[in-house]
Amino acid sequence: MHCAGDNSNKEKRMKVVHWKDCEDKGIAQFPYRGEMREVVGTSVRWLSRFGDDGHGYPEYGLRLFTVQPDGQIPIHNHFYHQTMYILDGEFECWAFAAESDQLAEKKTCGPGSSIFVPSMEPHGMKNIGKEPAHFLCCICNVYEEDAG
Repeated sequence: MHCAGDNSNKEKRMKVVHWKDCEDKGIAQFPYRGEMREVVGTSVRWLSRFGDDGHGYPEYGLRLFTVQPDGQIPIHNHFYHQTMYILDGEFECWAFAAESDQLAEKKTCGPGSSIFVPSMEPHGMKNIGKEPAHFLCCICNVYEEDAG
């Protein structure tokens, strides 16, 4: 069975999968400003994805993240926009100033919270609860039309 996250089946038709059928892949590092940053206690399941942005990411994707207690995703950024929806647990979410990497905003987010992160905004998060926590993350490349 192909997981919806498997982009090898390029037929344009509805795909239905159960989240448990998608590989739970640990994340060790994220790149930021030419340096690899350690990711702690975090894994991802690609529930769906479509297209290729030329940098190894799909044009669109829906992912399910699991973050262990005290697990964290360090400061990073990316070209795509993303929206995260907290399913369970409690996260401290961070936004950083792009020019200085200084912490600009810190929010505590729990079940039902959604967090939008625009393209190239440095951000990160940490599970501050005592249980594994989960969130959905939708990514989408949005291209602005040429001004000229």
